[in-house]
Amino acid sequence: MSKSALANLPEWDLTDLYPSRTSPELMEDLETAARDAKAFAAQYKGTLTGLDGQGLYLAIAKFEEIGELEGRIMSYAYLVYAGNMSDPEIGKFFQTMQEKISAIGTDLLFFTLELNRIEEDRLQSMYEGSSLKKYEPWLRNVRALKPYQLSDEIEKLLHEKDISGRSAWVRLFDETIAGLKFEVDGEEMASQQVLHLLSSPNGDIRKKAAKSLGKVFGQNVRLFSLITNTLAKDKAIEDEWRGSPEPAAMRHLANQVEAEVVDALSEAVQAAYPRLSHRYYAIKAKWMGQEKIDYWDRNAPLPDADERVIPWDEARDTVLEAYGRFSPELSKLGQQFFEKPWIDAAVRPGKSPGAFAHPTVPSVHPYLLLNYQGNIRDVMTLAHELGHGVHQLLAAPQGGLLADTPLTLAETASVFGEQLTFRALLEKEADPDKRRIMLAGKVEDMLNTVVRQIAFYDFEKRLHSARKDEELSPDQIGKIWMEVQSESLGPAIRLHDEYQYFWSYIPHFIHSPFYVYAYAFGDCLVNALYAIYQEAESGFQDKYFAMLKAGGTLRHKELLAPFNLDASDPAFWSKGLGVIEGFIDELEAL
Repeated sequence: MSKSALANLPEWDLTDLYPSRTSPELMEDLETAARDAKAFAAQYKGTLTGLDGQGLYLAIAKFEEIGELEGRIMSYAYLVYAGNMSDPEIGKFFQTMQEKISAIGTDLLFFTLELNRIEEDRLQSMYEGSSLKKYEPWLRNVRALKPYQLSDEIEKLLHEKDISGRSAWVRLFDETIAGLKFEVDGEEMASQQVLHLLSSPNGDIRKKAAKSLGKVFGQNVRLFSLITNTLAKDKAIEDEWRGSPEPAAMRHLANQVEAEVVDALSEAVQAAYPRLSHRYYAIKAKWMGQEKIDYWDRNAPLPDADERVIPWDEARDTVLEAYGRFSPELSKLGQQFFEKPWIDAAVRPGKSPGAFAHPTVPSVHPYLLLNYQGNIRDVMTLAHELGHGVHQLLAAPQGGLLADTPLTLAETASVFGEQLTFRALLEKEADPDKRRIMLAGKVEDMLNTVVRQIAFYDFEKRLHSARKDEELSPDQIGKIWMEVQSESLGPAIRLHDEYQYFWSYIPHFIHSPFYVYAYAFGDCLVNALYAIYQEAESGFQDKYFAMLKAGGTLRHKELLAPFNLDASDPAFWSKGLGVIEGFIDELEAL
């Protein structure tokens, strides 16, 4: 059954971006972008402070147009690369495109630097009687970085060196992870396949998978430590030059969120560890007939859990039906991803592990990457990534500069999609034992989204702080990891020696330092939103769609105001965490 259930999984078709890596269309767009960037610099460099409001509007519109071409090229290059990171020709193509787009970016770099030289009073007066107001949210975000801006020459140097510096180390990480091979019972597997075995109903298989992961990560830990140390040092040097107050500060600025809000979230979750993860894993250990469980049993299915392989068509119908119960329009938007070749779902050697939704550019459409292996968590991952995809479709009309949602709200539609799917499945289930198992699975997912991600954030903060003093050995990094994991998971989880290497495969630490708190932000926010949806008589769907359509035009305070929610209020986080606690109370009672 399992093989046939996973046969004929969809693969994406990237021709909506470009027909091939050598297509004339791609070459032509590269030439156009390069030519337009040079013409743009010739026309506008050194002139921005003399423009009127309408003149600046036209300049930003042209900048956005060139960015659309750059984005289209890099989206295509990255998606081809994500499909097979082990192919040296594809790796070469991806690097070449990065270098060409970086060179084009050098010609455009002056623009945001000069925008920040316009006096605030003058800029405010330029909004009057012009179309410039459209770009005010984007200008606000650009100008938030003004205090950290360096001289034009240094900014140019940092931009040009990124391709042989930070980006090169990220690529080394990606290709190393994609190329790792793990052996379980004589079968060679990729990382996403062996990580999937940690949810196997067979305890021996889970243990073998964990030991294999630990062994291979341990064999490669020097390389992963070098990458991590280098990127942390690189970040520290740039932060010091920019005058950033602490390592996560630039992430908060990019996320359009105040440091105090993130601190309130982080502190609330850490204070709740005993009530959430510690308590739940103690209950789980009891269910499994033990006082403590090994770390490889953390995501083990409960006895009597439904372990059948869920066919792709059933997963699709489950998610779309749940979306449709909330809003037929939401389901209709989601359906496009299945009717058109916008999803790549099968596990393949060399393919990027995990899952993501890539928005590409507003004039095309998003693509989803999954590694679908047919368990209930994979169905939830589909619901999650489809939420991103639908959000990206709704925000696209805002245009290239305003469509992107800040990371703090980027996880809202995805987590809400998961919540809709879970609630729909739970309502259908009448058997108390099966409901208990479903509820436990949801609690585990929420702990992975909230507790685990805040623990990751804590790990990053401690790692970057320790890296200020010296290069960190693999043992030092492992020690920080084990301390944080022990604190967050609690006394009912037994951590073995090889677990000290499990930090090494987390891509967010490498790709987007301090990104991880966005998941916890999204989960707690959705818990609060969902409670309002359950109580609302009507109008919630309209407000929800308005929030998604806003893209990056509004900050979290403005987006949440229609729902009477405020993320800067510590009680907001307590409300979100209370939902998880309530589920655990229910499980304990069962």
